[in-house]
Amino acid sequence: MAKKKKLNKKGKRALSILILLIIVIIAIVVCLNLPKSKTKDSTDKAKETKPKVEEKIKILDLDSKSRPYAVMINNIKTVWGYQSGLQDAYMVYEIIVEGGYTRLMAVYKDKNLDRIGSVRSSRHYFLDYALENDAIYVHFGWSPQAESDMKTLGVNNINFLSYNGYTRDTSLGLATEHTAFTTTSKIMSGAEYYKYRTTTDEKPLLEYSAKSVNLSNMDGAIPANKVYIDYSSSRNTSFEYDSVNKVYNRFQNNTVHKDYVTGLQYTAKNIITYQVNSYSIGGDYKGRQTLDNIGKGTGWYISEGYAVPITWEKSSRASKTVYKYNDGTEIKVNDGNTYIEIQPLNRQLTIE
Repeated sequence: MAKKKKLNKKGKRALSILILLIIVIIAIVVCLNLPKSKTKDSTDKAKETKPKVEEKIKILDLDSKSRPYAVMINNIKTVWGYQSGLQDAYMVYEIIVEGGYTRLMAVYKDKNLDRIGSVRSSRHYFLDYALENDAIYVHFGWSPQAESDMKTLGVNNINFLSYNGYTRDTSLGLATEHTAFTTTSKIMSGAEYYKYRTTTDEKPLLEYSAKSVNLSNMDGAIPANKVYIDYSSSRNTSFEYDSVNKVYNRFQNNTVHKDYVTGLQYTAKNIITYQVNSYSIGGDYKGRQTLDNIGKGTGWYISEGYAVPITWEKSSRASKTVYKYNDGTEIKVNDGNTYIEIQPLNRQLTIE
């Protein structure tokens, strides 16, 4: 009897060992079949292969097919302080006109604005820059040269002499020619009325970078905290860098250039400036100007406190102006609005 009892103890011990082995084997099998994402190695691999979220620029929706529109903005000194909507333009051109004044052309896309203006008449060389942006061109009247060229070049335009796409703000106490303001909805109604194309497959004129473009280490870079651009003996534009907000505050004849609706000073993220030969048109009794703007030359791209020398080239009136760094690569601009300042030849330009 004593021998049988001893065998039973050995059997129980063996059974216990067997059960323990089975449990260990099951545990190993479970661990081996865990989802790969649960292991450290697979987690690291997942991090490595996870697609990066591409940063999108904010100034424009690059996926949008809506066609831009370009509005001629009055810039005679009388209207300073009454101008509206310039800060919502992604690009603004400033060019000399007769009398030593300048006029602005503001280019918009995917905006819904209740006040843009005041709107003034066209000058023929502004057509070149509406065309390079594939923009519907909005103006109130025209010079004889602009009227002729619009027909020759086939420019889609909305002329408030022929289409009532504006309202007069007589409360400003200004002469009538300075009081015409428009809205996005009025412009779109005009485009529908004339059956203009309202979509585009054209890429923006400039290439934008979502990440900051560091100009400081580029060839020929110089500090640009103040920029002074002289247009005539009576007219200049200047910018002062705001290092906190990384934009340039805009001045005209040393006067703060501000919006009538918001009361805020206009700013620029990017400035492109270059000089072209300008001169009065022979026989034009008002002294209207023309430009030698088809060709190539040099200029400056200015952003975030620095300026770098660039080249520009425009091969035809409708072609896009191409801007390049000194090494021949096309410039990339910072995400934000751009002022393109086309200055008369041999006028003072100061960058410091």
